[in-house]
Amino acid sequence: MNALYLTIPMAMLIALGALVVFFWSLKSGQYEDIEGPKYRMLFDDDPPQTEKRNTGITSKKEESHAN
Repeated sequence: MNALYLTIPMAMLIALGALVVFFWSLKSGQYEDIEGPKYRMLFDDDPPQTEKRNTGITSKKEESHAN
């Protein structure tokens, strides 16, 4: 019987800790996109590199990378 006085509060603290971690993960957006990662791993991250011609015209994207 004396063991219950120790184990029940410990179990409640562990459950409270798990609940706090669960709500933290919800708030931080861990469950926003549950379908994306399984498809994202099938595709390459970087497109194949192609040779660029020097036309003298730069896009805004290239200018932002140059700075």
